[in-house]
Amino acid sequence: MVQALVARGVDSELEICDVQLPETGQHDVRVAVRGAGVCHSDLSMINGVLAPSFPLILGHEASGVVTEVGERVRRVGVGDHVVLNWTPPCRDCWFCQQGEPWLCTATEGIASLPRGSLADGTPSHVTLGVGALAEEVLIGENAVIPVPKELPLAESALLGCAVITGVGAVRNNAKVRPGESVVVVGLGGVGLSAIAGARLAGASRIIALDVNESKRDLALAAGATDFAIADKAASKLIRSLTEGRGADVALECVGRSAAIRTAWGSTRRGGRVVTLGVGAKDDPVSFSGLEIYHFARSLSASVYGSADPDVDVPAIAQSVLDGRLDLDTFVSHRIGLDGVADAFERMREGEGARSLVVFD
Repeated sequence: MVQALVARGVDSELEICDVQLPETGQHDVRVAVRGAGVCHSDLSMINGVLAPSFPLILGHEASGVVTEVGERVRRVGVGDHVVLNWTPPCRDCWFCQQGEPWLCTATEGIASLPRGSLADGTPSHVTLGVGALAEEVLIGENAVIPVPKELPLAESALLGCAVITGVGAVRNNAKVRPGESVVVVGLGGVGLSAIAGARLAGASRIIALDVNESKRDLALAAGATDFAIADKAASKLIRSLTEGRGADVALECVGRSAAIRTAWGSTRRGGRVVTLGVGAKDDPVSFSGLEIYHFARSLSASVYGSADPDVDVPAIAQSVLDGRLDLDTFVSHRIGLDGVADAFERMREGEGARSLVVFD
């Protein structure tokens, strides 16, 4: 038995429960979790935005140490440090064959998967195929990415979701070039990672926008050159900082129509707008035909940073080892499993950065 954080339904009280994981199969890997980030997607699992099956072990962004491997596992061995990949591509579908593993049909639409049981025998499900807010996880070999043991182990959990999403969007979608100006709207874990990615790309001006003034210091620590409140005056300020044009690139990291419009209005004619946030289906955003023509901006979405985790996680890990990326700047709270409910509340209030569950 291992302890895990379980939700029994929408808006239910979170419980720390004993969970029985299945036996390790031929292609499975058992991992002792050392760090697990509390992501907005976890909140979406229990507030009605997504539709998982319950009871549900929460969490999907994690790192840890391999404790057991199936007899046919070749990718990792016992004692290896790994980052977990909640969307492991099949490598065989049309999208994977086209070089777009982030759109793999094998992972499309997966909110939860059955795995293990509670102490009373009730079958349990795991968030996004992982269930990382637990002392241990059992996961397929293709869902673990080995990382150097020199990497900070607990903090490396963030490479599996927030950091690869933010940095990946800068590199793979926006394709930020040295000297360009960048606006980042929304400063949660993904937004702060996007700021860091823009800095790594050599952006000359990085303007961070959020509705909460308390995000200022977090944004500047991540690499922003400027911070402003995301209100109606923001676009005017941005133009004053970009020779009257607007930013070359805007990255929207909230997933709300108002934030998308803010990003759109912050960008110069011919600029690039990339949305990273997961929006609600009942929150439409509209554009007139004239403004689409006149501004000649591009608008695209980034799914998981349009990244191949097997390639991008080791590359970003190297940036950490080289001292160009500091994972500590993305973590505002270090907690135990019993602190996740409070982490969700901070998330609802727009406070802090990533909350990291650390296992001793």
